[in-house]
Amino acid sequence: MILNTKDHGCAFNQPGQPIEMSRYNFKLAEAKWQSVWEDRGCFAVSEDSDKPKYYVLEMFPYPSGRIHMGHVRNYTLGDVVARYKRARGFNVLHPMGWDAFGLPAENAARENKTHPAPWTEQNIATMREQLKAMGLSYDWSREITTCDPDYYRHEQKMFLDFLKEGLVYRKESWVNWDPAENTVLANEQVIDGKGWRSGVDVENRLLSQWFMKITAFSEELLQDLETLDRWPGRVRLMQEKWIGRSEGAYMFFDYDGRNGREGGRLEVFTTRPDTIFGASFCALAANHPLSQDLSEDDPDLRAFITECGSAGTSEAAIETAEKIGYDTGVRVRHPFDDEKTLPLYVANFVLMEYGTGAIFGCPAHDQRDLDFARKYGLDVIPVVAPRETPRETPRETIAQSFVIGDEAFMDDGVLINSAFLDGLGVEEAKSAIIERLEAADAGRPGVNYRLRDWGISRQRYWGCPIPVIHCPDCGIVPVPEEDLPVVLPEDADLETPGNPLDNHPTWKDAGCPACGKPARRETDTFDTFYESSWYFARFCSPHADTAFTREAADYWLPVDQYIGGIEHAVLHLLYSRFFTRALKQCGYLGLKEPFEGLLTQGMICHETYRDESGKWLYPDEIEKTGDKSARALDGGSTVIVGRSEKMSKSRKNVVDPESIIDTYGADTARLFMLSDSPPDRDLDWTEAGIEGAWRYVNRLWRMVNQAPAPAGAPLAPLAASRPDTLGERSKAVLKVIHRTIVAVSGDLDKFHFNRAVARIRELTNELVVLSPEDEGADWVMRQGLETAVCLIGPMMPHLAEDLWHSLGHETLLADTPWPEAEADQLVEENVTVAVQVNGKLRGTLDLPKDSDDKTAETAALALDNVSAAIAGKPIRKVIIVPNRIINVVV
Repeated sequence: MILNTKDHGCAFNQPGQPIEMSRYNFKLAEAKWQSVWEDRGCFAVSEDSDKPKYYVLEMFPYPSGRIHMGHVRNYTLGDVVARYKRARGFNVLHPMGWDAFGLPAENAARENKTHPAPWTEQNIATMREQLKAMGLSYDWSREITTCDPDYYRHEQKMFLDFLKEGLVYRKESWVNWDPAENTVLANEQVIDGKGWRSGVDVENRLLSQWFMKITAFSEELLQDLETLDRWPGRVRLMQEKWIGRSEGAYMFFDYDGRNGREGGRLEVFTTRPDTIFGASFCALAANHPLSQDLSEDDPDLRAFITECGSAGTSEAAIETAEKIGYDTGVRVRHPFDDEKTLPLYVANFVLMEYGTGAIFGCPAHDQRDLDFARKYGLDVIPVVAPRETPRETPRETIAQSFVIGDEAFMDDGVLINSAFLDGLGVEEAKSAIIERLEAADAGRPGVNYRLRDWGISRQRYWGCPIPVIHCPDCGIVPVPEEDLPVVLPEDADLETPGNPLDNHPTWKDAGCPACGKPARRETDTFDTFYESSWYFARFCSPHADTAFTREAADYWLPVDQYIGGIEHAVLHLLYSRFFTRALKQCGYLGLKEPFEGLLTQGMICHETYRDESGKWLYPDEIEKTGDKSARALDGGSTVIVGRSEKMSKSRKNVVDPESIIDTYGADTARLFMLSDSPPDRDLDWTEAGIEGAWRYVNRLWRMVNQAPAPAGAPLAPLAASRPDTLGERSKAVLKVIHRTIVAVSGDLDKFHFNRAVARIRELTNELVVLSPEDEGADWVMRQGLETAVCLIGPMMPHLAEDLWHSLGHETLLADTPWPEAEADQLVEENVTVAVQVNGKLRGTLDLPKDSDDKTAETAALALDNVSAAIAGKPIRKVIIVPNRIINVVV
């Protein structure tokens, strides 16, 4: 799409100087006010007990090299909140930093034959200038970068404190291995069986890994979701499902030995212990210890386990995959029927990470189990019948009449074919079977969580080194605190496959801090979510010698308003909630929840374009010839216009923010981002939309710079020059001004930014039609313009600052308090009253507020529709509800 690249600017005007052009020169104005704000330190803050604090934070970016439209929207939303709260008298902390570690930087450095550090630093410098060009009210003195040793030395200290507190441990575990990135992924980073960044199928591998004990807080993390009433409901629901609390029972199935091996007891966890009499098999996860043990003398089982290990590991991948199993030949005994044994399978749908890694299958009442049973010819025994089945119906009759087809019966019902449970409801049966299990020492009640401990080990270079040393004699030894930070070597080989730190010839060699003998550094680095799980606290005192001072953290935390994408609901947001609790347990913090309010912004979307061969085209490679037609610029061939989709580089439906800001100005881009749709919904980027925003920018600029001036004070502020009397139209517009203040304030408090913009535009529309002949119109016009400029200030700060200056103010708008509505201007002088005849609406009246009954009745009876409805019938009475309803009863 061809951008209108003509100069949108005009000559910059100073107060009292003539306007040289009819359009706003954003290039001069935006550069000027950004410089003024920076020179005066407008947005630098410190703790101030005399002011209420407000901490607004947008999720900090990965320094990829250039900002994208998602950044523009996210940071515009946060800036509106920050500027608005500042004007309302809050001491506002609004910082920015860089989530700078990660595999993309390592890969980019490898491709460009450079080191990740200078590549990252250059990207940060570029993006910093782009963000500054947006006019964002950041306190840049608090800027942090997570790959800076001065940052990550503190998280290394935290790790050692977590280790002392038992919140970190190392063990050999089956992990999610991304073969493209050659690193481990946490469960939360496996999306539909694929790596969250690489998109390739994830494998299972057995490795020694470091874990953080997030499961120690499972119940607390779940219960405290109820306190987050300023979080979107869908985010809380996503976390609730990810934590996944299940109530049920642990049950034991005895089994005999095989091939000279001893027998034992298999422990399973189930949420449906009531269906035990419908069990027809048990199944193990492929990486269950018993599966591994049985495979030692069974090559076919070993091959099956290998096949399972190469498949996707996520629940979503397993749910969609064909359910397959391997019969081990082992039989397990039913805990309530000594004569009944069940085959023991290894199955690809059983997760070691959930419960005990073993299940019993009841095909009649679980669809997954039913699919498996049909495949392998196993029994399907119904043990729960629909509730409409009479209790006195013989079991044999029910069993014959209630048959399971292709779908398992999973509704509530009554127990059948279940011995002592027959006739009970499902919940009654659960309680009864658990009592029997405990009495027989065959099981116990239990609560299980889907949440697993957070694996934080990553096999890559560009990350924070884990500060421990492995000694052959002493085992795992923490790096002494005085030796922190453990920094990365600058001469790592990024070309050789594998972990660059593990491959380094000397870096990994170290003396044991305990015994002094030769030892080996830990060569894994932290998952990058480790850095982002506490950065919000570092912003409180970013130059402190400790991670942060407790005094500053107690003043600023929690973050009052956090803004970012919904995609972080069960990654960054859950980890940060856990990390805050871990820091509290170690004495760093005094709170549990890091983010009091959360706003998840929608995506930026754009039409897609393809040429006749199917090749994707950028918007600037085509020219629109109609609403759904276009041609290519390189030869005029027909272009296929597709639906609007999330902006992505792969589909090339992206727009460069820098070109938009250069063409229209930052304020125009900000206005469009705010006015087109609510912040939590997707936004369609259109040329017509940005042009419309630009037209309004210029309209408002012309309104202020061409406004009439009251006699004797051409450009002076108007507070002291209010006329003694106002004309009727001027009075009405003055009321609109003050009601707009109240409405816009309410909208900004609720993050209804698009409504706020609409109300300001309505106000300026009212000002345009204000007649200069009406008494006091000039003063009301200027009052309205000053109000409009103040209200639009958080959204278009450069333009508003420029117009505030043009209106004769010497102070900065950025330092000006928010306008306050006058109470007497909010009082309604007229009210709209409904008029009914025998309870049916016949019309409405505009009456003076609190009119007497006689005035109201006379006006109501004079309405034509009321007269027609009465039709000469005698009036029995007239019921009047003051200021609301008049009902004529005939």
